Amino acid sequence: MRNFRDLDVWNISVDFSKKIYSFLDYFPSSEKFGLSSQISRSVVSIPSNIAEGCSRNTQKDFSRFLQISLGSSFELETQLIIANKINYISDADFSEIITELHLIQKKIQSLKNYADSLTVKEF
Repeated sequence: MRNFRDLDVWNISVDFSKKIYSFLDYFPSSEKFGLSSQISRSVVSIPSNIAEGCSRNTQKDFSRFLQISLGSSFELETQLIIANKINYISDADFSEIITELHLIQKKIQSLKNYADSLTVKEF
């Protein structure tokens, strides 16, 4: 079993989640069950799936959960683009957030590639 707490990408995505939640405080209260809720679920799903994947016994399962985490990050990116387009997030804040999210996406993909390379060796 892997220790997810030791993974740089997990720690960065947890910190990123906290940052996104601070932006949600400024969304209109009418969005509490709409876009705000979707964003909060997506951002929490990123580190959650990394952690869940670490509990799996095989590299293949671990890789699958990294793929789910990556999917959540793309879902989040879409939601943040929408939030920016409807002026819930300023262009400057959006640019900063997206840059961080792209870094997380690259780190997840790199870890997935590594896990996949180990999966090939298992057979």
